[in-house]
Amino acid sequence: MNAEKPEGEELKIPDVLPLLPVRDVVVYPFMIIPLFVGREMSVKAVDSALAGDRMILLATQHEISEEDPPSDKIYSVGTVAMIMRMLKLPDGRVKILVQGLTKARITDYVTEKPFYTVRIERLNDNTQLDLTLETEALIRTVREQLAKVIELGKQISPEVVVILENIQDAGSMADLIASNLGLKVSDAQQLLETADPITRLTKVNEFLNREVELLSVQAKIQSAAREEMGKNQREYYLREQMRAIQQELGDGEGKEELVEIRKAIEAANMPENVQKEAFKQLGRLENMHPDASEAGIIRTYLDWLVEIPWSKSSRDSLDIIRAEKILNEDHFYLDKIKERILEFLAVRKLKKKMKGPILCFVGPPGVGKTSLGKSIARAMGRKFVRISLGGVRDEAEIRGHRRTYIGALPGRIIQGMKQAGTNNPVFMLDELDKLGYDYKGDPSSALLEVLDPEQNHSFSDHYINQPYNLSNVMFIATANQIDPIPSALRDRMEVINLSGYTEEEKLEIARRYLVPRQLEANGLKDKHISFDDDAIREIIAKFTREAGLRNLEREIGTVCRKVARKVAEGATRIVKVSGKNLHTFLGAPKFLREDDLEQNEIGVVNGLAWTPVGGEILHIEATLMQGKAGLTLTGQLGDVMKESIQAAHSYIRAHVAELNIKPDFFQEHEIHVHVPAGAIPKDGPSAGTAMTVALVSVITRIPVRKDVAMTGEITLRGKVLPIGGLKEKILAAVRSGMKTVIIPFQNKKDLEDIPAEILKKVKIVPVQMIDEVLKLALEKFPSAAPQKKPASANPAGVSGKRSRTSVHGNA
Repeated sequence: MNAEKPEGEELKIPDVLPLLPVRDVVVYPFMIIPLFVGREMSVKAVDSALAGDRMILLATQHEISEEDPPSDKIYSVGTVAMIMRMLKLPDGRVKILVQGLTKARITDYVTEKPFYTVRIERLNDNTQLDLTLETEALIRTVREQLAKVIELGKQISPEVVVILENIQDAGSMADLIASNLGLKVSDAQQLLETADPITRLTKVNEFLNREVELLSVQAKIQSAAREEMGKNQREYYLREQMRAIQQELGDGEGKEELVEIRKAIEAANMPENVQKEAFKQLGRLENMHPDASEAGIIRTYLDWLVEIPWSKSSRDSLDIIRAEKILNEDHFYLDKIKERILEFLAVRKLKKKMKGPILCFVGPPGVGKTSLGKSIARAMGRKFVRISLGGVRDEAEIRGHRRTYIGALPGRIIQGMKQAGTNNPVFMLDELDKLGYDYKGDPSSALLEVLDPEQNHSFSDHYINQPYNLSNVMFIATANQIDPIPSALRDRMEVINLSGYTEEEKLEIARRYLVPRQLEANGLKDKHISFDDDAIREIIAKFTREAGLRNLEREIGTVCRKVARKVAEGATRIVKVSGKNLHTFLGAPKFLREDDLEQNEIGVVNGLAWTPVGGEILHIEATLMQGKAGLTLTGQLGDVMKESIQAAHSYIRAHVAELNIKPDFFQEHEIHVHVPAGAIPKDGPSAGTAMTVALVSVITRIPVRKDVAMTGEITLRGKVLPIGGLKEKILAAVRSGMKTVIIPFQNKKDLEDIPAEILKKVKIVPVQMIDEVLKLALEKFPSAAPQKKPASANPAGVSGKRSRTSVHGNA
């Protein structure tokens, strides 16, 4: 605010005044302005002025940031002001109201402590006696420019405008306008120091011209910005209006949730087509009443779209040495699988973009298929997801339901991806061979797309109804047997067989993993219990008979629980479990080796069988009875096994002379062949050699060696054909204490998969003809009578074409 110059009054201004440096303002004569004084020296200067004639010199300092400016950092020209009012604030500062009186120049600094005192020289404007045309034109121009500035939006007090209309003095007009334009300190100081009024007013006119130009450009920019307001901003305004209308109508509830969903969709980084569909469904939801039945369906669908990991991936750990270390820490043996995983990591390290492998672990229960998947995920630094397919019969369990159904959900594949939170987890499909099918569809057919690297980049779930990329996922399927898996599905996977463990492998696994795990599970420590190797061997040999490790861990857990009870009762001594005191914890042995049960017997043969839980010894019995000719078969045998016995019977009848059997023997005797465990179905051709040896033994009354086991299919010509599941069968023979195992000669190549320590414990004899089997299995070979050989070794005229069959049943 400015005050008019008092007329007819001469100001009496002292030559020496206290100095008040001001920071960011230039005070002009007749200008009334409030000032906040906070610096100590400035407060003292104000106090000194108030104690005198209330006059003080206001001079602007060069730098605003300078806290205590030296004298050379203060402009020499300032304004003498009168302190009209003073107010002390609670924080120690002082607020003063001052009015500028006249300009003055500092000629000398009298004192500098405790505040500046200066000697001044009063400066008067060069007065102009006559108002010339040039001056009047300049004043009118300045007034017009000021009007333009106000029209363009410059805020100037109406009182100031009224005063300017009545002023005819060029200097006073220049000072009044300069104090209200908001000039820079340097420009304002330059005007203050200009003595000539016309020159000063001319400079003010230049500032007004520049201000008009700046305001004009600013107005154009604002106008253009309003015209270029984007679609998003217009939508925002419209949406806000719609929200207000809906609130008035009572339909505005839940709109905050829609805003959150929109933000979540934008942050989900979906593919373009999926995001387009999501926004489309969101638009439908926004225009729908919250209580509509379809609103909940759409909201749930959008939640699923947002939560599925479309582009979020975990970074693979490609340190091959570290991955190998983790796999060896978690699992003993299983070298082929470890090698396969390390190969995948090596290729992944060399080639960034590659499709995830699809592996299928096939093996008996308890060999570590599922836990191996977890170790693979840990070694690769990926998330692990497991779903069990046992008993799944509905195709919708895999592909999901259509959204039109009540309670529809995505399939287990998409659910698993949501659970993982990344699009490249290790995804385990457990119990793949337990899939079923009924009128609702075949789930295994739905898995064809999932487990096909050429198709799963665009897997379609019925609920999501948008293609989802599964090519980065590492799928691992597990199964106890490969045969129930459809061939088309089996062809899409890399099958890796996990056979049972040997006794030495079980011992090592028990020491490394099972015993420590059971100690922790039962609250025990090493100071409470210790297991000798002999104790673990006894448990393996006499308390379990399995390919895997589950029963072994259960028996170890039983021992730990009994020791835990003793510790809980106060026992402090360590319990050492050995082979001698094992019976005190587990009781009598559940299994005895075959040599403990029987001697060489007539008509009893140790066959070898493959089962989904590993290999087993199959005891085949044959007995002879007087009566009409015939062959009785019992033991719940399948058709293939029955045919195998009949083939053995026909071979023997065709070679009675070579085996020293009376020609009329079969007309006077009946033979009964029985396979124990009659409640268990058995099938397959691989017991042909064992059936032949049993029949020859019972007919010729020659005992069979109790420590010999055998497997192999037999033809009518006496040839021994190859079989499947050799490793499992040999492991079963070793577990049962067999010394010799007879195998088909064509299975000799499969011995490479059998550990060397197993081959040292048992004698493997490959054979091509049944005669070789009889010589090895019987105590002695039947002495041939001096009779003429039959004209043909194949009287039935059966073709000698070889049939290589895989074993599907127990034989």
